[in-house]
Amino acid sequence: MGSSVQFLLVGAGIVGCSTAYHLARQGITDVLVVDQGPLPATGGSSSHAPGLVFQTNASETLSRLAADTVRLYSSLEVDGSHCFHPVGGIEVATTPERWDDLHRKFGLATAWGIDGELLDPGQVLERIPGIDADRIHGGLHVATDGIAKPVRAAEAMMREARRLGVRFEGATEVTGFDITGGRITKVHTTSGDVAAETVLCCAGIWGPKIGRMAGVTIPVQPLAHQYAVTTPVLDDGETEVAQPILRHQDRSMYFRQVHDRYGIGSYRHRVMPVRTDELSPTVTPGTEAPSEGGGWKGMASVHPFTPEDFAGPWREARRLLPALREAEIGEGMNGLFLFTSDGMPVLGRSEVENFWVAEAVWITHAGGVGRAMAQWLAGRTPDIDLRQADLRRFDDFARSPAYLVQRSAQSFREVYDIIHPQQPPERPRPLRTSPFHDRQRELGAVFLEASGWERPHWYASNEELLRGREIARPGEWAGRFWSPIVGAEHLATRDGVAMFDMTSLPRAEVTGPGALELLDRLTTSRVDREPGYVTYTLMLTPEGGIRSDITVARLERDHFQVGCNGPRDIAWLRDNADATTQVRDITGGTCCIGLWGPRARDVLAALADVDVSHEAFGFFRARRMHVGEVPVVALRLSYVGELGWELYTSAEFGRRLWDLLAGAGHGIFPAGRGAFNGMRLEKGYRAWGTDMWTEHTPEEAGVAFAVKPDKGRFTGREALLRRGEPTRRLSCLRIDDGTVLMGSEPVLADDEPVGFTTSAAYGHTVGASLAYAWLPADLAHPDTQLEVTYFNQPHPVTVIPDPTYDPRMTRMRC
Repeated sequence: MGSSVQFLLVGAGIVGCSTAYHLARQGITDVLVVDQGPLPATGGSSSHAPGLVFQTNASETLSRLAADTVRLYSSLEVDGSHCFHPVGGIEVATTPERWDDLHRKFGLATAWGIDGELLDPGQVLERIPGIDADRIHGGLHVATDGIAKPVRAAEAMMREARRLGVRFEGATEVTGFDITGGRITKVHTTSGDVAAETVLCCAGIWGPKIGRMAGVTIPVQPLAHQYAVTTPVLDDGETEVAQPILRHQDRSMYFRQVHDRYGIGSYRHRVMPVRTDELSPTVTPGTEAPSEGGGWKGMASVHPFTPEDFAGPWREARRLLPALREAEIGEGMNGLFLFTSDGMPVLGRSEVENFWVAEAVWITHAGGVGRAMAQWLAGRTPDIDLRQADLRRFDDFARSPAYLVQRSAQSFREVYDIIHPQQPPERPRPLRTSPFHDRQRELGAVFLEASGWERPHWYASNEELLRGREIARPGEWAGRFWSPIVGAEHLATRDGVAMFDMTSLPRAEVTGPGALELLDRLTTSRVDREPGYVTYTLMLTPEGGIRSDITVARLERDHFQVGCNGPRDIAWLRDNADATTQVRDITGGTCCIGLWGPRARDVLAALADVDVSHEAFGFFRARRMHVGEVPVVALRLSYVGELGWELYTSAEFGRRLWDLLAGAGHGIFPAGRGAFNGMRLEKGYRAWGTDMWTEHTPEEAGVAFAVKPDKGRFTGREALLRRGEPTRRLSCLRIDDGTVLMGSEPVLADDEPVGFTTSAAYGHTVGASLAYAWLPADLAHPDTQLEVTYFNQPHPVTVIPDPTYDPRMTRMRC
């Protein structure tokens, strides 16, 4: 195998082969791919996967990765045999709720640039002659979906990568790593030891085992999924596959043609988790290469079929496809593949500096993931933003086996369910609570969940705020997990003062002699200011994209408090810090109340031991002080566009801080995230990860004011200076008929898709339904008339100036 290599990939399944192929296409060929199984059918999940590739997803990231995958598989062949059958895919609705949801999904497809169409039952029957058209309301058809041949595609990419110089070794098991100074220096295998500069783990269901050898927790869970192949039932036995994929998501099932038979997959069975330490070697010696039609015996990634679990799905299959009443189950399997707590892949660099991960990747996305990983490994930022799939997105609790088992089981059960964007998970809850939680429950808080935190979205105790106020109500979909109290809290904050629980906002403490240099190098604004100043700034990729937006409060010369967007930001700070700097996550040990509204100063002045007048405590300033007996770090800033402060203290003082503020008079009341989100939107404040991400530049996103190129060098500066005029912009839309959107709706000009929405809410202060949207620059001018489609219904919209509320910032600077 050689004594050293630049990149060593563990796993020669579809992800490993795709990554190696794309590395080679970039000219990087000092690559070794090892697998414990035989090549090309290694015996992992790629070897038994039915090969469905469907592109439409609520996640733009997954949809784009799938579209990339379609393009790749369509270009591959092995000895004249194609690796992809573009037969299309149809998802049918057997309930009115699903039919409504297919109209929403049609909008998602349009938003992400995927051509789809809604079919009536007769049109579905034309494409799938065996279906009982009387049982369905219609279907969503995407003509470019299809069936991949995973082993064949892996072999095609392996052949090309080998031709370009990449090495592949089967029957080679990784047995351990030498790690020095936080880096892997040597990889031990059954075929010898290899020094590797970088290791990528794409070992599928064996990934957690490989991760443990490197001291890395890979938060994935192998689960068994049932797949069966019928006895012959179709007339066309010569054609491998011609019918479209059929998905019956009301019963968590899918169907695909296998010559003259049907392959049927089901998620409608008990959850069957498997521990990775129980997995046997990948393939029993002498086992033949498997196929979608059977031949799975001897593979560790395939467990014996349990007919009792398939009894219900089989009855439902015969109802939807009556021809199956004359067929039987010919062969079946319980095939293993990986699930995660949030249904997304696990990609990126780990805490071991040169150990990377690409796990929980379905065949649907593997081609696109391989291209993205190759870009990432080569030192570039992937051109598809991977924030939702980044390994570093997980807090420590989300890596625990107990959490992973519960959440991955829920992900499995819900894989084909209609999931509302705000629908909270069921278990385990409550997990993370602020010190105010008991008080909030007493006030009738309605909690949703984010990153494990229980976050109040409104308070039943505020029902009296509805008196005398007309609150615009959203429609049925946008109105789920909502109350008119949200609008009342919104308006009452504008008139008075409210306290918002902001504890879930991630924050880090950056200290030491190198703290200033670290933050100055990674951010776009001037953070070298006197202690007591707060700076809103950006962290960029080397290509000039927005990696994150953060607030930096300089509390002392070598002591900064940084408001972040999640664990990824804290990991990035740590990755770039040297021995002179300490980066500490202080989120869990502290808490925060946002005290906001025109009467906020009245409340704080009566409790604070310092002067909080505008002259003494200016906008975007920070001070240590006391609120009553409670020591706090007070930052004078506001994400709702009103006068106010963020008040931070240690968790031990949290309840006392709440009680002091709640009892201060002046009409103060608690308000929830529902009001916060609407007020944020009125004020034009962008949310990283929702409105902007690494694919966008500061000027495109409307945050160029936070970039100071003349301050000196910082990551991404040179790339920004080389860029020309933006070709797209994040713009504010008014939905002219008052319809409240949810985000991810397509925007059309002259009936052609031109963009998509991001954040959306009703602006109760300005009396308008608002949304932000990415638009071509030539359409991003005020008064431009456009259209959005929501559940496939057109709604007129107008581009309006941004922000819609207090554009001169007079309310916050008083």
